[in-house]
Amino acid sequence: MRILVFTARILVAATFLFSGFVKLVDPLGSSYKFQEYFGEDVLNLEFLIPVALPFSILLILTEIVLGVTLLIGYQPKKTVWALVGINLLFLFLTWYSAYYDKVTDCGCFGDALKLSPWETFYKNVILMGLLLPMLLRPDMLKGIFSEVLLKRITLISLAVFTYITYHVLVHLPLVDFRAYAIGKNIPEGMEYVDGSDELPPVHDFFLESETDDLTETILAAENVMLIVSYNLDKSQRAGFAALQEVAQKAKEQGYLVYGLSASSTDDLNSLQQEMGLPFEFLFCDETTLKTIIRANPGIVTLHKGTVVGKWNWRDSDAVILR
Repeated sequence: MRILVFTARILVAATFLFSGFVKLVDPLGSSYKFQEYFGEDVLNLEFLIPVALPFSILLILTEIVLGVTLLIGYQPKKTVWALVGINLLFLFLTWYSAYYDKVTDCGCFGDALKLSPWETFYKNVILMGLLLPMLLRPDMLKGIFSEVLLKRITLISLAVFTYITYHVLVHLPLVDFRAYAIGKNIPEGMEYVDGSDELPPVHDFFLESETDDLTETILAAENVMLIVSYNLDKSQRAGFAALQEVAQKAKEQGYLVYGLSASSTDDLNSLQQEMGLPFEFLFCDETTLKTIIRANPGIVTLHKGTVVGKWNWRDSDAVILR
């Protein structure tokens, strides 16, 4: 029994630490996923959409801190019961996704590891099975340090994780697991794998004006700067003011400079009149834009279709041009 409890402890702690970390470095990604769950065609809890981000942050911090406390043995009984509770939530969400085919990617491991809904559900079933021996024998979950030190480690971990969350929200994710990460070539990401029914990593990437499709032109260009704002109503106007200078500088150095948005023509024209931006906007799918960069607005630079730089608008003074 002692070996079983020890093995379960390590496996569960490692799973929650890994799952929490890959979401901690990109909390906006988790909030987008919960917006899907809260949507009318899934759980029909649209009133929760405005709190999707704080809900995601709370859940991520809880998940990763519980992984720490289980590993070091702080408050083992409370930790195990909390893990059971959070796993029951995940069990329900993943079962619902799988059974009703509503959310095809639950985001349980962020963008780092993609599992099908049923694979994710069975993963949570296994986790619940691993939690059972610890529920029966919490006395075997001994702390590896003194109680005072265990508490300090837990509080320090919470403080560090909270700071990381703040940092990535103000700037960009510390680790980018997506198909638009720096160094990724977008045209290569569009290629289909022979014999596979799955979508390629890059899909729904179309950059269009009101009259033309400029996707191939932009991906073939030597140097491109894209100002990405998936939704102008949710963007920060101060961001566009901060980007005017860097966009103008890029144009003077021979860059193609475009804005990308899924907002309406009227909203885009209104912004142009208000801000006098030195670039025109192209239309692109909103989900694609959210995937490209976790900033609204944000800056992406390309070299012949390869992503060479990404910045939050707050870091516009740090933009490096080739």
